[in-house]
Amino acid sequence: MHALLDLTPWQGRIDADEGERARRWHQWVRPVTSAQEPSAVLLGFASDEGVQRNQGRVGACEGPLALRRALSNLAWHGQRTLYDGGDVACRDGDLEGAQQRFAADIQNLLDAGHFPIGLGGGHEIAFASYNGLADHLASQQPEARIGILNFDAHFDLRHAALASSGTPFRQIAERCSREDRPFNYCCLGVSRANNTAALFDAAERLQVRYLLDHQMHTGNLPLIERTLDAFLDEIDHLYLTLCLDVLPAAQAPGVSAPAAHGVELALVEHLLRRIKTSSKLRLADIAELNPRLDIDSHTARCAARLVACLLE
Repeated sequence: MHALLDLTPWQGRIDADEGERARRWHQWVRPVTSAQEPSAVLLGFASDEGVQRNQGRVGACEGPLALRRALSNLAWHGQRTLYDGGDVACRDGDLEGAQQRFAADIQNLLDAGHFPIGLGGGHEIAFASYNGLADHLASQQPEARIGILNFDAHFDLRHAALASSGTPFRQIAERCSREDRPFNYCCLGVSRANNTAALFDAAERLQVRYLLDHQMHTGNLPLIERTLDAFLDEIDHLYLTLCLDVLPAAQAPGVSAPAAHGVELALVEHLLRRIKTSSKLRLADIAELNPRLDIDSHTARCAARLVACLLE
């Protein structure tokens, strides 16, 4: 692993008088170097270089630390071992190098049988995460169909001179084209007000499945579930990525671009549980947590809930 592990965020309350069933995350997590068996591994991507290149508000490089702190004091209800693989950091502007290191770590974790959960960081994490999964499958199941499911207010299909937090899925599409693979991309929660006509054109050209934010509500659950199930039926392995700006601004103020409408946390959690029943989820990440813009850790707490939901 290239990453370095900082144990300082893994601290919190200890209810010693209530026995082992009173454990919290900080009492359960272990460094990945102590891994004895395949399990879930947290891996941070401490970067906001892509957000800066995308003309956004920086601070997401502090997201992995804030997310660990929000997770630390949660009650632990799981059975599997939980490991922390530390952070891959982008501190020198070399986003492409950081993405390569993160992808290599993801590939190594998948090769060892682990379930990686990336902690962002800007949404530039997505290109690195996908590359790690694709590189893992290239030697194991080269014909496997990879699906990308993105909860996001934005398509992130932009064309730009430099890669950024707004370009990862276009970059993935370009890799798929070079390798003559299908680009299986579904984006849930898209804001029409925050994606240009050019981006909708790109989505149509690339045959992206999507639902708009105003379609993502519990009254529309049958359509949402049909869309999700149809997508899952057409793939073999799923990469799930959650951009926190898909949530309403009142729930997730600590992002570069808060959502005026958004998708409620309860609905996202419901869909995560449905996704897990498919047994196709291989890799997940949480993107765009910006502690500098957060209010009383609202966004970090929502992100922690989503990570916990993935591991229930």
